[in-house]
Parts: sequence; structure tokens; C-alpha cells
Amino acid sequence: MRKFSIAFAGLLAVFFSCDARETKPVKQDERSLLWKITRQDMKQPSYLFGTIHLLCAKDYLWTPAMKKSLRACKEVCFEMDMDDPSVMMQVASGMIDNSGKNLKDYFNEEDYKVVERFVNDSLKMNLLLFQQMKPAALQSLFATKAVMCTNPVSYEANIMEEAKKWKKEITGLEEASEQLALFDRIPQDSVISELVAMARDYSKERTEFDRMLQAYKKQDLPTLHQIIEESRTTNEDLSVFLDERNKKWIERMEGKMEQKPIFFAVGAGHLPGENGIIQLLRNNGYEVVPVK
Repeated sequence: MRKFSIAFAGLLAVFFSCDARETKPVKQDERSLLWKITRQDMKQPSYLFGTIHLLCAKDYLWTPAMKKSLRACKEVCFEMDMDDPSVMMQVASGMIDNSGKNLKDYFNEEDYKVVERFVNDSLKMNLLLFQQMKPAALQSLFATKAVMCTNPVSYEANIMEEAKKWKKEITGLEEASEQLALFDRIPQDSVISELVAMARDYSKERTEFDRMLQAYKKQDLPTLHQIIEESRTTNEDLSVFLDERNKKWIERMEGKMEQKPIFFAVGAGHLPGENGIIQLLRNNGYEVVPVK
């Protein structure tokens, strides 16, 4: 069973894993990564942009309309505050296993050897470096291997660089502790099972990531949403990582947009669907339209 891996502060990757299936045709007007948010009581529009946290430079999509929308806003808001140096410190600290167990203790002998070999051969690292870390830290590292290039790029890092250039405030929708708490809700045996499966057959992981990436490059949120919905049949953690967070974020987004125009940049998987940010904003009286 493949799991949904959430990213930390733009350094790790988001994946929507599922079996390869045929997809249905999508409406052209839903093909956009950038959305304009307005309401009668808003003085200026805000914008919502869907990211992939890590990808190759050749796959990076950044149009003049995206750049213009970013520049029109006074604040850039990510999932977490990327400009706060304490955030990465909290993430690093939160990945330390304080249970008294070493990483090796979570595996049987055979499975540990499989994972160790993958880390040595494919990641060119020593698994001993991760003995004090939670299994989820290794799972996130494994996820980055699907990005097939030497120097991958990050939307969050690039957008933050542009925001700083234009002296825009940088904020986040949630604290690092809130993201870290998500991983503590996943049973450790599920994480271990996923790690072993990835180590045994990583080609499947790359195939699944490529399917998601192709939908993203086409700005095809309906197909991306279909991929997510397909994976719900085997992935009980998606509601925790997507639906619950989306509903929590809406109130925080509304509070920010009351003050000034905001450029929200979050993982693209949060945007579409009945419980996606786009529909939740519409339910609250906002007009949310694609920017072509």
C-alpha cells in the first residue's frame, strides 16, 4: 500500500500515490494552478496557487500571469512560514525519535537489510545516520528520490526569493508543530510497510510520481483530484493530510484576506475537490476563478 507523503518547508516532496488507471476528460476552465479570489466586501483580490514542493527545473512552470499575481499582493502565505528560521529547527527537532527506540528496532532483520541496501545503493547514504530519527523522516527522504534530476528546484524557495526581492511579508497557514503532529497520527507499522515497499520496488514510485507530474504540468487539477480520490481506497491518511487541514486553513485565509491581498502558495492537492480549498472558499461566498 502506497502512502501520501507530506512535505516539510519545501525541502521534501508531495506525492499522490495510486495504481495507474484511465482518467476521465476534464473541463478546460478547470485547468489552472492559479486562482483569483474575490468577494463583494474585499477591496483587492487575493490569489491561490498550487505547488509541487520539489521537481526538476525542466518541469518548472511559472507564467507571466503567475508572476504578475504574486507582485500584486502584499503578503505571501505558504503552508508554513518559510522565512522563519525557527521553523526548520522545529521540523528537525520534531523528526527526532524520543521513544527510546532506534530506527533499526522498527524493522525485522530481513526488511531492515532491504531498506539499508536501498539507502546505500540508491541514496548513497549510510542508514546509521538515521538511527535517532522517526521512520517518517526516512519516508520523506525516500519520496524525494522520485525527482529524477541532480539539482531539483522548489516553488516555495523560488517564490520566497521573489517575495523578498519585492519586500513582501512572508507568513504561513500553520505552525511546524501542527504538521509534525500529522505524522504522529500515522501508525508506525504503516510507515514501515511503506518504506519496505518503496525500497523493494522504487520504479513504481517513480511511475506514480510521473503520472501526478504530467497532470500538474497541464495545470489539470481535475485529473490530479481523480488521482487523489483513487488513492483514498488504500490510503486512510489522506483525510488527515488534506481535508482536515483545508477546513482549518479556510478561517485563517479569510482573516488574512480581510486585511490585505494575499498570494497563497500551497500543495496543489489541497485545491480541487468537494473538500478542497477552492470549493470551501466558494461555500463561504467567495468567487474563485481560474487565471489563465
